[in-house]
Amino acid sequence: MKKIYRQIIFLAFLIVGTVIILKNHSNPPYQTNNGLVFGTVYKITYQSAIDLHDSIKTELQKVNQSLSPFNSNSVIARINNNDPAVYPDSMFLHVYHLARSISADTRGAFDITVAPLVNAWGFGFEHSRGIDSLTIDSLRFLVGMENVFFDGEQIIKTDSCVQLDCSAIAKGYGCDVVAACFDRLGIKNYMIEIGGEIVVKGKNPKQDLWTIGINKPIEDSLAQQSELQTIVKVTDLGMATSGNYRNFYYRDGKKYAHTIDPRTGYPVQHSILSATVLAPDCATADAYATSFMVMGIDSALAVCNRHPELQGYFIYADTAGNFAVKYSEGFKQWLK
Repeated sequence: MKKIYRQIIFLAFLIVGTVIILKNHSNPPYQTNNGLVFGTVYKITYQSAIDLHDSIKTELQKVNQSLSPFNSNSVIARINNNDPAVYPDSMFLHVYHLARSISADTRGAFDITVAPLVNAWGFGFEHSRGIDSLTIDSLRFLVGMENVFFDGEQIIKTDSCVQLDCSAIAKGYGCDVVAACFDRLGIKNYMIEIGGEIVVKGKNPKQDLWTIGINKPIEDSLAQQSELQTIVKVTDLGMATSGNYRNFYYRDGKKYAHTIDPRTGYPVQHSILSATVLAPDCATADAYATSFMVMGIDSALAVCNRHPELQGYFIYADTAGNFAVKYSEGFKQWLK
């Protein structure tokens, strides 16, 4: 009799263990990985039975090797340095062609050849050597997508002093690259954030849409203050925010923000404080968010009206200096 009881108990444990294993297999836990890339932090949450951090770092390193101007061996750095026989990889070409398309759509508000001006104003990958109107006028001749083209093998520049800077699109593209890796691996639920640019898919650990806050654009160069303006609940899209409330400096009592208008050569000076964009992919959202900061609210909303796949949320200073918001019609569905 005791033997039968032992067999029953053993069988019960076996059944319970099998149920637990099957449950964990069908409903794996959520993993979270953190790290540094592109001079900023990333946080990636995803549902997987195994830790995929090594795969994530491999993908991000590929983007870094292609698009980082701070990496002297990257494709973009070698093009900027006029190294011979630089053959761009598929990542660089994807971003380059997307940048050309968005530049044309925004009438030059987005332009990856803006690097000489960004550097001159002290916001780029080279130290500023001082800035005045004559310097700006001379550098503007180097800025414009007509100054660079792909001949089928290499990137050709009309002037050796032309330089490229993909900082306004690379973080978003990095999110897309990790998302593509997850999709190949069959990961259905994830949120990828790199320096505030985000891709979300599926559901969060609570089996709900992903909840993301949009910060108030409080002037804070040290990024120590954070207060939410609103909250969105989103999934299956890319999200990016651009603003002038953290990367800026004062000179002779005047504020200079990091968003440079490629068409004028000067930092933008208008009421818009931040632009948040939702798009099918994060590289597109990233680039348009920067474009909208250059264009201003009315022109940005006009672009959203032309492109129903783009949705924008804009925080600006009203005539009394208070925070105010405008957003495209399609953005309403995501507001919590």
